[in-house]
Amino acid sequence: MNSCSNTFNQQLQSTWASQGSMLCIGFDPDPKRLPLPFQGKPEGIFEFCREIADATADLVCSFKPQFAYFASQRAEAQLEKLIKHLKDQHPHIPVILDSKRGDIGSTADHYALEAFERYGADAVTVNPYMGFDTIEPYLKHAGKGVIVLCRTSNLGGSDLQFLNIAPDGEPLYLHLAKLAAQKWNDSGQISLVVGATFPEEIAKVRTIVGEMPLLIPGIGAQGGDIEATVTAGAIPGKPGTGMIINSSRAILYASSGNDFAQAARLVAQETRDAIRAAT
Repeated sequence: MNSCSNTFNQQLQSTWASQGSMLCIGFDPDPKRLPLPFQGKPEGIFEFCREIADATADLVCSFKPQFAYFASQRAEAQLEKLIKHLKDQHPHIPVILDSKRGDIGSTADHYALEAFERYGADAVTVNPYMGFDTIEPYLKHAGKGVIVLCRTSNLGGSDLQFLNIAPDGEPLYLHLAKLAAQKWNDSGQISLVVGATFPEEIAKVRTIVGEMPLLIPGIGAQGGDIEATVTAGAIPGKPGTGMIINSSRAILYASSGNDFAQAARLVAQETRDAIRAAT
């Protein structure tokens, strides 16, 4: 259940306003890159992420744990503990479980239960390749966000997302944006992933989807330009809203020393301020 009665989108609107931030911090805890005191420690992943979260919570609009980084280390229990900590200590900040699930029927029902009941996330990322059947089970969970991959930040995304399709000959990612905004989103729970590495595509998606929130990965380590991203994704007349701009590794690994949390805070603050300046 939600830690509050607000929907995911309402939580976003609240944090955009109260925090003055569109920055999202992604938790991608690579055990090889953790500061030495956390390496090999039974709950080292949780403790590292907790320290980063507590040091940066006033600077963000959301947190985004990446499921694979926890599951590969048999750290699912630490992920549960991390999200519980976030909900207990920073309940106003929505949590996105980045797991990119994509299956149908009863399997998707269980993926939804995993994200929302087991882990207690406020939103989850979903791969739409198999169609609306992969998305519908998540929409049964009232108030929970469903963030659909649209134009991803990786170069290989163009292999499929740029294919022109009938009847209008438009790229697949724009067709998907139309489906998400015009056909699938009766509940108002759907958002889209559009990468910062392709600002022109962000602008095209924004034109189609109106004020729908966009999760935008690709700044920081992937090199996306903040000013171009903010300009492309802006909602006319509503500055400082509409985007969840994610940075993970550039913030998490700002320092490998004992000052890792303070260094992460500094980079997070610089990133938030750069996003504000571009708004």
